[in-house]
Amino acid sequence: MTLPLDLTMMLSQPYEEAIESVTAALKEQGFGVLTRIDVDKTLKEKIGVDFRRYVILGACNPPLAHRALTAEARVGLMLPCNVTVEEVEGGARVNILNPRAMMTAHPDLGGNAELAAVAEDAYTRLAKVQEALAGA
Repeated sequence: MTLPLDLTMMLSQPYEEAIESVTAALKEQGFGVLTRIDVDKTLKEKIGVDFRRYVILGACNPPLAHRALTAEARVGLMLPCNVTVEEVEGGARVNILNPRAMMTAHPDLGGNAELAAVAEDAYTRLAKVQEALAGA
């Protein structure tokens, strides 16, 4: 069974406001934003190309990260949980990486019961982020 790669939603808010809403909704579910990559600015700076406004937020819930890393250190390759916000006509599109899909992406991880439990907890929290944003 193939799981969807992400939880996705459209927001009618302007781009910068959408980033603030996403960050606040993540915080409500125990996630902090550890990293922010402004893809458009980075591409302009590094290779001189114009790109739509697009940011990658590296979200982390420390208790969940600790549980996952304790169960399998290689899961760090998939952390933090990436969330993208991109400017589109009429607002912003938000994509949140699906932790269920991440944990089943490789056979070494799919059979680990503790990782599956962490992924389920993370998914439940991120689905609440999606619900909160849908009501924004």
